[in-house]
Amino acid sequence: MENTAEKNVITVSTTIQAPVEKVWKFWTEPRHITQWNNASPDWHTPRAENDLREGGKFMSRMEAKDGSMGFDFTGTYTTVKEHERIEYTMEDGRKVQIVFAPNGNETRVTESFDADNSHPAEMQQAGWQAILDNFKNYVEAS
Repeated sequence: MENTAEKNVITVSTTIQAPVEKVWKFWTEPRHITQWNNASPDWHTPRAENDLREGGKFMSRMEAKDGSMGFDFTGTYTTVKEHERIEYTMEDGRKVQIVFAPNGNETRVTESFDADNSHPAEMQQAGWQAILDNFKNYVEAS
């Protein structure tokens, strides 16, 4: 049983040309989250809340810019190790792990998450990678 669950984990990653302190700050502060947290240009995150501590909750309001759709992306933190690792559980019980690996003036961010069985894995991987790529571009341009 353990093995089956393991196969449903999707991983995305990128290397950002910035020190881990800046990467961490831009990943966790709501004023930055609203600037990068979207998978395509026709979506945005008009507001975000983040209580970054174990047991703390976060919420990102994700909406289509034309107002046709929207949802709250929420979860509860289970692990927070500054500049190293964040783990949380989404509202539906799926788990997410983000690892920050500094290497001098660059930082590798690797995000692993339990797949949502109601959507194709390739689509989920592409969507999460697109958000991570937006994050990279935002950090490097700021």
